[in-house]
Amino acid sequence: MASSSSSGLTFKLHPLVILNISDHYTRIKAQSQPPPTTSAANDAVSPPPPPRVFGCVIGVQRGRTVEIFNSFELLYDPSTHTLDRAFLEKKQELYKKVFPHFYVLGWYSTGSDAQESDMHIHKALMDINESPVYVLLNPSINHAQKDLPITIYESELHVIDGIPQLIFVQSSYIIETVEAERISVDHVAHLKPSDGGSAATQLAAHLTGIHSAIKMLNSRIRVLHHYLLAMQKGDLPCQNSLLRQVSSLLRRLPAIESEKFQDDFLMEYNDTLLITYLAMFTNCSSTMNEMVDKFNTAYDRHSRRGGRSAFI
Repeated sequence: MASSSSSGLTFKLHPLVILNISDHYTRIKAQSQPPPTTSAANDAVSPPPPPRVFGCVIGVQRGRTVEIFNSFELLYDPSTHTLDRAFLEKKQELYKKVFPHFYVLGWYSTGSDAQESDMHIHKALMDINESPVYVLLNPSINHAQKDLPITIYESELHVIDGIPQLIFVQSSYIIETVEAERISVDHVAHLKPSDGGSAATQLAAHLTGIHSAIKMLNSRIRVLHHYLLAMQKGDLPCQNSLLRQVSSLLRRLPAIESEKFQDDFLMEYNDTLLITYLAMFTNCSSTMNEMVDKFNTAYDRHSRRGGRSAFI
C-alpha cells in the first residue's frame, strides 16, 4: 500500500456518510453479540472478532472534486468475498429515482486497515465506476486520537516485481456540511441520555465539548501563528499558496470593530433584554392572577358559611 495518492483529486465527505456507517456497524454488532452467560467455562473463551459491514457511497464528481453525500448498505458473502450484485443493482435503481444526480462513487467498510480481500470487492465495482473510492471506518476507540477514524483509499496501478498490480493508496479529505446536516448533527449531539441524566450533567457535557473545541482551535491558531512568524523571519521558505489560504481564512472572520457591528449588537442586545423583561412581567401577571383566583375562591367559601375565620 502506497503512502499517499498522486491523483490530485479533492475529496469532500459529508457527516451523513459517517453516521450511516457508524449506525450500520452498531446495529450489526448488537445483533451478533451472544447472550450473556455466567458459566466458568465461557470465561476463557476469547471474544469474537468485531464484525465488518459493507456498503456503497454515492455522490457527485465535478472536475477534480469528489463530494460524497450519502451511502447505503450492501449484502456481503464472507465465504466467497463477493457482494450480492442483484441487491446492489436494485438499491442503485431506487436511489437513482430519489437522487437522479448522484452516482455510485465507491464503497465502504469497517476495520483497522485495508485487507487483501478488499481488493476483490474493489475490482468488482469497477464496472460501475472506473476508479471507485474506498471509505474505511475504524470502529476501535482510541482516546489519544484527535482525527476522525475515517480513511479514504484510491486504487492505483503500480509495477511490483515486474507485474502490474492494483494497490490501495491513502487520500486526504475534508468534511463538508450543509445547513440541514449541521442541524441534524447538533440535534443528535443534544439528545438526552437514556439513563435519565440530569440537566446539570448534560450542561456539563455540553460545556466540556465547547471547552475542548475552543482549546483545539487555540492550539491550531498558535501553530499557524508560529509558522507565519518563522516564515517572516526567513527560517522557513515562503509559500504563496499557504499565504493565500491564510488570507482567505482571515477574510471570513467578522469585522467586530466596525461601528455598524456595534450598533447591530447593541440593538440585538436591547431586544433580548426587552423580551426577557416581557417574559418576567408575563410570569408575574400569571402568578398574580392565580393568587387572586385562589383568594376569591376562599373568600366566597367563607362568606357562604357566614363566618369570619382568618384566611390562611
